[in-house]
Amino acid sequence: MVDQKVIEAFHMMWDSFPAPVRLIHKNKTVLAVNETAHNAGMKTEVPCFAIGAPEAHKGCKANEAISTNTAQILNVGTEKIKYWLPVKGCPDVYVHYTISIDSNK
Repeated sequence: MVDQKVIEAFHMMWDSFPAPVRLIHKNKTVLAVNETAHNAGMKTEVPCFAIGAPEAHKGCKANEAISTNTAQILNVGTEKIKYWLPVKGCPDVYVHYTISIDSNK
């Protein structure tokens, strides 16, 4: 589906990131997860929308990120920011992660 080099590059860039990060195909299949996501029990080869509660996927901007080839951002209240990042040179793939905001910092 996707060149193995893309998955290797994903791991090089994202495995040390402190939040769960997933590499996802436009058909919503999870292709790779970083170490944090793996340690949280996230798996590959499953639909991304099968992870977590259905309401967590409200406002998903994956399709917009793929169709426009531009990063998409969604602020979820004052607690979280969600990102969908297209992968340069791979028009069918994007990186998705959510950052929790610590109001004490």
